[in-house]
Amino acid sequence: MSDQFWMIWPGNAVASALILFAIAMPFLYAARRLVHDLLHSIGRMVGGPLRLGARWLFATARDMKERNSVVLLAHGREEVGQHIEREFERISALVTRDLEGYPALQRKLLEEITRVEEDYKKCGEVPPPPPEWVEAVTSISKVKSDSNEMVQRILEEIKRSVHTIHDKALGEYRRAYESRHKILNGFMPFWRSLDKTFGQVDQKLTGLQQTSSKIDAQMEKYEQINKKTDKAEHALTVSAFTQFAISTMVLLIAVGGALVNFKLIALPFSEMVGSGDYLTSTMRMSDVAALVIIFLEATMGLFVMETLRITHLFPLIANMNDRMRHRMLWVAVVFLFVFAGIEAALALMRDMLSADRQALVQSLASAKAAAPDPLLRLIPTTAQMVLGFFLPFALAFVAIPLESFVYSLRTVGGAFLVMLIRATAFLLRVLGNLVRQLCRVLIGVYDFTIVLPLLVERLVKAARSEGDSSESRPVKRAA
Repeated sequence: MSDQFWMIWPGNAVASALILFAIAMPFLYAARRLVHDLLHSIGRMVGGPLRLGARWLFATARDMKERNSVVLLAHGREEVGQHIEREFERISALVTRDLEGYPALQRKLLEEITRVEEDYKKCGEVPPPPPEWVEAVTSISKVKSDSNEMVQRILEEIKRSVHTIHDKALGEYRRAYESRHKILNGFMPFWRSLDKTFGQVDQKLTGLQQTSSKIDAQMEKYEQINKKTDKAEHALTVSAFTQFAISTMVLLIAVGGALVNFKLIALPFSEMVGSGDYLTSTMRMSDVAALVIIFLEATMGLFVMETLRITHLFPLIANMNDRMRHRMLWVAVVFLFVFAGIEAALALMRDMLSADRQALVQSLASAKAAAPDPLLRLIPTTAQMVLGFFLPFALAFVAIPLESFVYSLRTVGGAFLVMLIRATAFLLRVLGNLVRQLCRVLIGVYDFTIVLPLLVERLVKAARSEGDSSESRPVKRAA
């Protein structure tokens, strides 16, 4: 009975609810305006801050995008400037290496061309023309012998002399042409030398032209970055994402190498430091010591790359004078060699510890196994020592992908953060609109519950408007 205290008609909940609704309907109708104002206020109170927060987040995302664009363009300008500087250095090296020998090359070309011209002039020299007695012979040939023995003898003598002179002239002509052919045949080495020299010149000029075209492309890219065009920004963003993906993959490979290095020296450190000492409940001191050694090797490799000016993570190192930078380079290299030697010794110690444990297990076993071949045991020992010696030098190159990862992370992280802020702002705006629309729906539901008083109100207002219009019509006619 306690749950039926509200029932006006005991035993009939539907009738009791209808009676209570009918009793409450006048009160609901009287509070209609107050409820409407309350729901509107709730919609503005909840939806307003959400929309304001969404607007603020959109403005923040826009400002962050602008700052990211400024940083991206500045980094791209610096990178392209370095590319242009390197291309100019290459051109300077080409000019210094190739063009400084051009005076000697030009002198050689001039000498060879002069020699070719002299030989050509020699080739152009022809034997002297036949003597003037040819005309005399022509005149004599017109003489009629008329069976005169003296004239015939004279003519035969002339004929014999002409044949002799003809044979002599023909021999001179043959010797002259033979000498000309020899001179022309001697042209070949000079022509080949000229062709080779001009080929070298063409190759060097082609290299300069290719380098110049690269500089032109970089200068055009630099101009696009200075103009802050969308094309340049998009290209730099895509390049940053590509560099981020590549550097992340290389760093993961480096982490794998570091894990191999850790496994290689963790066991000897557990014997040196003590396997029972713990830094925390799950981390042993030997593992921490091995990680410290690996991190120190990576740090020395980073210093080597910085002093060589391959990376630029620390501007202070790059701005050092050459003497101090070279000293720091040699110190870092010496430390790398020391760490490499330590790891090689630890690898040897690891193999000895493994052999001792294996011997202990065999001694505790009932059956004794055959002793391994010393040569076969020497192979893994040597491999471990070589691996322990060269892994620190391999970790030294981690600085290059690390720099690319750091610089690209600024762009990639900024882009993802802008996207996250925009998504949050969009969600807040949707929630704000949803709250306002929900309040409107609640107002409609409230009006639907008191639809009967609203219909009565509408009928009363319609009747009043008709009565007022009927009373105003006679007044207008009288007027």
